[in-house]
Amino acid sequence: MPDLLIRGGLPWGRPDPLDLLLADGSIAAAGAEASARAADAEVVDAAGRLVLPGLVDAHCHLDKTLWGMPWVSHLAGDALDDRIRHDRERRAALGIPDVGRMTELITTMNEYGTTAVRTHTDVDPDAGLRGVEAVVEVAERMRGRVDVQQVAFPQHGLLTNPGTADLLEAAAGLGIEVVGGIDPAGIDGDPVRHLNVVFGLADRHGLMVDIHLHDPGTLGAWELDLVVERTRALGLAGRVAVSHAYAFAELDRGRQERTAGALAEAGVALVTAAVYDFPVPPVRLLAEAGVTLACGHDGIRDLWGPYGTGDMLDRAMHLAYRSTFRRDEDIELALRAATTGGARLLGRPDPTWDVGAPGDLLVVEAGSAAQAVVERPRDRVVVKAGRVVAGGSGGPRDGEVVRRD
Repeated sequence: MPDLLIRGGLPWGRPDPLDLLLADGSIAAAGAEASARAADAEVVDAAGRLVLPGLVDAHCHLDKTLWGMPWVSHLAGDALDDRIRHDRERRAALGIPDVGRMTELITTMNEYGTTAVRTHTDVDPDAGLRGVEAVVEVAERMRGRVDVQQVAFPQHGLLTNPGTADLLEAAAGLGIEVVGGIDPAGIDGDPVRHLNVVFGLADRHGLMVDIHLHDPGTLGAWELDLVVERTRALGLAGRVAVSHAYAFAELDRGRQERTAGALAEAGVALVTAAVYDFPVPPVRLLAEAGVTLACGHDGIRDLWGPYGTGDMLDRAMHLAYRSTFRRDEDIELALRAATTGGARLLGRPDPTWDVGAPGDLLVVEAGSAAQAVVERPRDRVVVKAGRVVAGGSGGPRDGEVVRRD
């Protein structure tokens, strides 16, 4: 594979344009050295455009998607139980999971700039491990374009759905990297036992943990404390996340600050999708406390809801908007959740512009990161592991790869 030169772009966080030479999947040189070593490289003319790290969707549900199907009307009520029942009753008739739909969706996500995802796959006695196996196939199809990290997820309950725990154990042998949980109190009614099962699986199989936590108020806050305790006890710092964490946003400021400190010290990350009017964790407070915050779409065009574009710049805009961010530096915090925060969550290196950093990049028609989030430019060039995998077609300004003169 030939080397790739990103010429004249403005890397996010740097004051001046900087040439970047990519080789063997990573940044090999920068500045004058990059230009000097690029005699035989392919070139992306990025002059006047912003260079971002590859985007990371840190919370999606590929296995549920109806992407590419004729319109399917949403029939569920608004309560969580309604949506769970709707999902269970209709998924088989609609052919969920479907490898073709998932591949089409993740291809679209990649064309928008996503180079890594964490996807939560339903595991239960009705679905068995079909979803896990389907996502493994999709990940293989997308190899070299998008890295897929899979969570074995007990969507319909763990303790209340007999046989699910055994299936999660079996999924550990199929290439999953993360074990999930859901509302240990609100759905399973026994948070201690629920977390014992999930963290026990993680400990035995060397897995990461990602808990869906919709439980509100002081109940949800107590469950956050339990997650912190288990993370510390098993030495899983940097390997545990809580998704949604609506309760955190509902706490008073003092309790938020104390909980954020505990999360940061234990190495527990939070993930938000900023969907509908559900509570959004305080982004600025978490950043100041040193808590890793990532974001994702949650469902994309599925039985849980008809929304979702697959564009993580769009998702970052929603996070910034829901956080009432207006200043550039605040809007950038939302973009960090869709880049650096997601990379950390998945256990990947922090994206930087240093030699040796990952060669996953996105070139967009914007003069600043805040502008990219607000405007979500159409023309983009997507680079994965030092190779252009998606881009425009109208010439170098639209992302065409050209040979260096």
